[in-house]
Amino acid sequence: MKITCAWMYAIGRYGFPPATADIYKAVREMRGMGFTYGELEGIGYENLTQVIAEKKEIRQAYRDAGVKISNFAVLLSDVISMDPTVKARALDYFKRGAEAAAFFESEFLWIDSYFPPLELLTGVLPTKDLVYGQSMRVRIPEGFSWEAFWSSFVDTIGECTRIARACGLPLLVEPRVGETVSNSDALLRLWDAVHDENLGFILDVAHQHAQKEMIPLAIEKLGRHMKYVHVADNDSRDNRHLPPGEGNVDWDEIFALLARRGFDGFFAIDLEKMPNLTDAFDRTRMFLERQALAHHL
Repeated sequence: MKITCAWMYAIGRYGFPPATADIYKAVREMRGMGFTYGELEGIGYENLTQVIAEKKEIRQAYRDAGVKISNFAVLLSDVISMDPTVKARALDYFKRGAEAAAFFESEFLWIDSYFPPLELLTGVLPTKDLVYGQSMRVRIPEGFSWEAFWSSFVDTIGECTRIARACGLPLLVEPRVGETVSNSDALLRLWDAVHDENLGFILDVAHQHAQKEMIPLAIEKLGRHMKYVHVADNDSRDNRHLPPGEGNVDWDEIFALLARRGFDGFFAIDLEKMPNLTDAFDRTRMFLERQALAHHL
């Protein structure tokens, strides 16, 4: 089993997004907890630009700590903009981020599917802050067309997939509650539309469980397109990201199924900000190690 420390650790410790100065602290702390793999993100234009500017130093910090980057996220919600000028700028930055991911020798390049262009009445967009357990209310703006937006979204994911391939990296899309592709069926519809073997998906257990998906069935649906797992628990009612055992996810069935399917991808510990965060990540790492032994993963 390949266990990795999700970037939520750095966010929980140092804010959203973490300043580049805090990246160096976070990676040393990851290694101190026993991780040999860790994620990294460039969140928004400013943070991404700073990460790229310090890419040599950041890569060396991971190397010095003995931590390999499992997944680099280039998170720019403007890539799904319906404004061609805005989208073009975002895709240019995305390309720079993809080149940085290759420089970091990341295993994957990763994006979210982002919140569609609706009017948010209550709640906080995940591009502004990562707030778990919240409720959202939206209004459909005048003139919005799902068909037009979906067509544009598919074109964007196709272009991001091609950019990733040119940099020698698979592209992963993460489904999240309220975003454009938020469940396994939407992911499969996206794959059918893009139809590119360089495109894969993250199974985010907490997000999918909060949407009442049966996780074992989601695994079967996604099949070979599922390349990476984000590990967190909740009660299936509220979208929380808690340590395994603090919700009601059936982890035994998930790990038994993944073992039977021969899954050899990463398991990223993806917990929300909470007291004693380091201890929560450490306990979850040990939980995964026990599951690996029990299920021969």
